[in-house]
Amino acid sequence: MIAVDTSVWVAALRQEGSEEAGILRGLMDADLVALPVPVRTELLIGTGGRTRDKLARTLAALPLLYPTDQTWHTVDKWTARAGEQGERFSVVDLLIGALAAGEQTLIWSRDDDFRRLEALGFVTLYR
Repeated sequence: MIAVDTSVWVAALRQEGSEEAGILRGLMDADLVALPVPVRTELLIGTGGRTRDKLARTLAALPLLYPTDQTWHTVDKWTARAGEQGERFSVVDLLIGALAAGEQTLIWSRDDDFRRLEALGFVTLYR
């Protein structure tokens, strides 16, 4: 499975002919996409009207990654370890990363913060 971050979804939704859109369609057709709940929320907040309804129906077909107590323990542990290395991350990125790591899922993102999370050994990126 691959947890797809908001940055990829936005790129794919903005340009249906983009590389991201084509790859994302293929992954969805192969049932390889998992949706972290914070990503779902960010996407729905960023769209309105009929577009939101259509997007919500599309996203409803995907398996969701929900945080558990263990997810939050992982976020706390990573926050401390990252801080020791002089790194800082947003709560949302840490949460997405911890959700993916908890499910042993790759992350596909265009956000450099996930590359830094990978460099610390917290997550594994797709592509």
